[in-house]
Amino acid sequence: MEIKAADVAKLRKMTGAGMMDCKSALVEANGDFDKAKDIIREKGKLVAAKRADRDTTEGAVIAKANDSNTKAILVCLGCETDFVAKNSEFQDLANSIADVALDSFPEDLAALSNVKLGNLTIEEAVTQQTGKSGEKHAIPFYGKLEAPYIATYIHTNGKLATIVGFTKAINNEVGREIAMQITAMNPVSVSRDNCPKEIIEKELEIYRIQIREEGKPENMVEQIAQGKLNKFFKESTLEDQTFVKDGKISVAQYLKSVDPEVKVTAFYRFSLND
Repeated sequence: MEIKAADVAKLRKMTGAGMMDCKSALVEANGDFDKAKDIIREKGKLVAAKRADRDTTEGAVIAKANDSNTKAILVCLGCETDFVAKNSEFQDLANSIADVALDSFPEDLAALSNVKLGNLTIEEAVTQQTGKSGEKHAIPFYGKLEAPYIATYIHTNGKLATIVGFTKAINNEVGREIAMQITAMNPVSVSRDNCPKEIIEKELEIYRIQIREEGKPENMVEQIAQGKLNKFFKESTLEDQTFVKDGKISVAQYLKSVDPEVKVTAFYRFSLND
């Protein structure tokens, strides 16, 4: 059957797929728009399946907060190449996903995948974009925070971002400085007190092996390991880290100088390059 240019354009507007893909889908569907839309979506799934083992090391990492800075999300849409990541259509999809995530505030990544983005779920929209670009697209990370105040920071390359919550409202610049600290120094936890036990045990085990290999007496191993662990806390937990913008005080001391009552409640940091 003859496929009119107007029909191709209509399907393209409905799906965002390329002109040739739309024409082929309409030919295969004998002009049935619903079937043609399904064909285009299935094409996306086919491309996604073929490229499932590819790495999505490029993309966009987006941090967004609501107007009152009490809720925020951090989400990444990944792809294979920087060329696709810089494409306006890719960036539009990434920002739309972030907007919908902030609005619906799903519990986790699995729930986010099922949130509606227009007529499709987010998972379907990502799959469709895979079919259109020919590259694997994926959402490798999603996190959300609620707190009396939340600061956000996106690094200039758009591939690294942070959201951080505080116990009370603070100056925007102070919040941004702490978010930048987290972005730059990549702490493992807010403080040594809430550092995950598995991280502590892993570090201690590494230290014990190192100390024994150095030939230290067995009765000194644990004491030396604990000393190394304290150094780890100073370098790797946010409150104990040296405040980057000063160098003479810790992050905890900096926050205390701003407001003795303010503390960090939690944070998320994600980088495509880690």
